[in-house]
Amino acid sequence: MTGAKKKKKSMLWGKMHTPQCEDIIQWCRRRLPILDWAPHYNLKENLLPDTVSGIMLAVQQVTQGLAFAVLSSVHPVFGLYGSLFPAIIYAIFGMGRHVATGTFALTSLISANAVERIVPQNIQNLTTPSNTSVMGLSDFEMQRIHVAVAVSFLGGVIQVAMFVLQLGSATFVVTEPVISAMTTGAATHVVTSQVKYLLGMKMPYISGPLGFFYIYAYVFENIKSVRLEALLLSLLSIVVLVLVKELNEQFKRKIKVVLPVDLVLIIAASFACYCTNMENTYGLEVVGHIPQGIPSPRAPPMNILSAVITEAFGVALVGYVASLALAQGSAKKFKYSIDDNQEFLAHGLSNIVSSFFFCIPSAAAMGRTAGLYSTGAKTQVACLISCIFVLIVIYAIGPLLYWLPMCVLASIIVVGLKGMLIQFRDLKKYWNVDKIDCETLQQVKIISINNPLVFLNAKKFYTDLMNIIQKENSCNQPLDDISKCEQNTLLNSLSNGNCNEEVSQSCPNEKCSLILDCSGFTFFDYSGVSMLVEAIVPLSLPYDLHVVSMIQVYMDCKGRSVDVLLAHCTASLIKGMTYYGNLDSEKPIFFESVSAAISHIHSNKNLSKLSDHSEV
Repeated sequence: MTGAKKKKKSMLWGKMHTPQCEDIIQWCRRRLPILDWAPHYNLKENLLPDTVSGIMLAVQQVTQGLAFAVLSSVHPVFGLYGSLFPAIIYAIFGMGRHVATGTFALTSLISANAVERIVPQNIQNLTTPSNTSVMGLSDFEMQRIHVAVAVSFLGGVIQVAMFVLQLGSATFVVTEPVISAMTTGAATHVVTSQVKYLLGMKMPYISGPLGFFYIYAYVFENIKSVRLEALLLSLLSIVVLVLVKELNEQFKRKIKVVLPVDLVLIIAASFACYCTNMENTYGLEVVGHIPQGIPSPRAPPMNILSAVITEAFGVALVGYVASLALAQGSAKKFKYSIDDNQEFLAHGLSNIVSSFFFCIPSAAAMGRTAGLYSTGAKTQVACLISCIFVLIVIYAIGPLLYWLPMCVLASIIVVGLKGMLIQFRDLKKYWNVDKIDCETLQQVKIISINNPLVFLNAKKFYTDLMNIIQKENSCNQPLDDISKCEQNTLLNSLSNGNCNEEVSQSCPNEKCSLILDCSGFTFFDYSGVSMLVEAIVPLSLPYDLHVVSMIQVYMDCKGRSVDVLLAHCTASLIKGMTYYGNLDSEKPIFFESVSAAISHIHSNKNLSKLSDHSEV
């Protein structure tokens, strides 16, 4: 009897705890994405492309690490550490399979503001190199990196706090124009900060309101102090970098491996500087001593966290927004999904853990991520492989970079920002789009939009509209099940406005049509129009009525064998959509009324029978 009771108790205990174990496993898989993809990694198909991509990525990580450390006003060696540890942490916790995390120009620039404010350049003469200091660097250099790691640590804590508060869902307010403006403006400031290295000038740190203009005013006032040798070497480096990168881009389909011009330039410049003794002969500023190996971990200084809170918030928000945009682009390109909140956790932990290893603030970079695309990377294994080569540089090659001229590093930074700088051209696009920034036929869906479509509700519009039509797809059933179908398509009023939707029985083998009644579409901005166009043009799945929003709606449905027609469009909407999207000029999509759109469908499809409809 006792044994039976124990057995029964054991069974009850197992039933009580089995769901909990499953929940824990699911939670671990959700919070540690590496557990999801690593067990299914295909060595035969993925290892070779990941290895090639990893080698090319390591070249970018090393060169940009050195350059962005200088941008962050710390010793270049700390950029090498910043190219190593964040990449490892993100590979474990991040969901972007083609996102290259490491040093980043914008976060480095923000960090530099705290470094220069707390440890200004004028105290350098008061410190001397010390053998007792970490890695043999001066106390001045160590004070500066302590400020940078404090920014990184606190920025990571803020990101993790945002993850806990589930603020990833609030990122819809950060639209494409906002990101474009932010990155372009920051890129101009980064270029400005490198002017002193490009010209070989000694310049005090200038910041604050109108600091951008004060820097150039100082340059023109002291134009005679420009070192001609540094200027010529900078110009030569920029020309070589731009020319070779343009050739790589033009012939990327014909050549399997692009030329790592950044690495070649660093090696050539270092060798030339060593052979000609440019440091002493011409007074060129060089990188100097680069310690070998990785120092022991050390906790960030907690006593200065309150002094860097402003920069920490900047690092947390700017780094996350820029990284999330790249992760979302990667997910869309390679057909997988990401969790916005999980990205907060991944980047937060990358900054927190890395700060214990003297790393400057990190984020994903556009150039490195694009490099992973072009070299055929499959997973985050490419980033982990790149870390192996970064380690080799830290332990073996780093000290050989002593003679690398600073003007060459500045040139690499400037050319690397080319993609952000050319975003100035987007101003024309935004201006032309927005100055301020029913019956039912078979195989036809008519949806009425009765509210403005702007950045605040564009993403919600996409999600709700997609849910409506996915529910309708599930209703491709026999006629006697139509009543169930109509119940399934009922939806509460949308946050962005009501949709009067008439749903019909669809035939998978026949081409279907979607009519958007825009008579109540009173106002729109760039985000609304772009969402609409992209949803109206490129998903390449079999028939599946999947609507996103205006231009987005047209592009998505076009590839799904769904014709999209817009009725009651204002002249400004037609102009904005035509300018933004590559719409099909052979087929009319804009009509004066819903009736005109239906008549067009009648003439093309020979449909004359109306079916019952449900109204939402």
